[in-house]
Amino acid sequence: MTTYTLKLEIHYTFDRPAGAGRQQFRILPADLPGRQRLLASTLRLAPQPVEQRRFGDFFGTGVIEATIPAGLSRFDLALTARVDRPGQQIGADLSPPPAGLAMEIAAVHSIAPDAPHHFLPASRRIPPVAEISDFAHDTTRGSQSVREMIERLGLALHDHMTFDSQATMVDTPPAEAFAAGRGVCQDFAQIMVGGLRSLGVPAAYVAGYLRTLPPPGKPRLVGADAMHAWVRAWAGTGTGWIDHDPTNACFAGADHIDVGFGRDYGDVAPVTGMLRLDGSQSGRHSVDIVADPE
Repeated sequence: MTTYTLKLEIHYTFDRPAGAGRQQFRILPADLPGRQRLLASTLRLAPQPVEQRRFGDFFGTGVIEATIPAGLSRFDLALTARVDRPGQQIGADLSPPPAGLAMEIAAVHSIAPDAPHHFLPASRRIPPVAEISDFAHDTTRGSQSVREMIERLGLALHDHMTFDSQATMVDTPPAEAFAAGRGVCQDFAQIMVGGLRSLGVPAAYVAGYLRTLPPPGKPRLVGADAMHAWVRAWAGTGTGWIDHDPTNACFAGADHIDVGFGRDYGDVAPVTGMLRLDGSQSGRHSVDIVADPE
């Protein structure tokens, strides 16, 4: 069990005073029994919202909704949270052979938020792409289990793609990022989700935070951790959901802090909503994650 203190700062500046608006923030670490525990959190918004409320969306992601006053030239958000994270334990492979997964999916008589049925069809941001489907089938051919398929696709995608923060935008389609072979964690995750769905494996897009470690001999930089995205795949009734991070070629562990999951990025985007603008805006954010001393 590792306890982290997480600090997130988001800053926006506007060329001209902005009009009123309503924003939703999906940034709170999730409280997940047996998986992750949110010990405490504080949030500061400046200027103070006209109205503010918290609720959970359909998939259980915590949402902060704020009505933003008119006339502001900047907007600042600061979140501090303490989180216990045991990490994901990858034990014996109890997942079925790939040919048996469809029968296990059909045996799930539930449409609860975590039911696999929600995560098998294409979604708005992750449509079927023939090239991604072909890649998924080619790289997982011969897999003996569903978990092996998931891992093999994640590792193959990590080898195929190059992390490049300048290569894509937030609305770049997975097909375009895959063809270029470059992108960020959002692209890696959405491509892998699409590939798994083409194989008949239910797959969700997970948003969260990642603690990063400096290279050996280099100092740790405050604020250099990251908002992150990875994949949650359903590997049958005996295994359930397991998380794989194709950007880092690993199953998600203690350094991955969950915020929420959905069908694609659109379900768990950190900031959504409407704000009236007359002119341009600029924004920046920083994430700092520190493990408590043992």
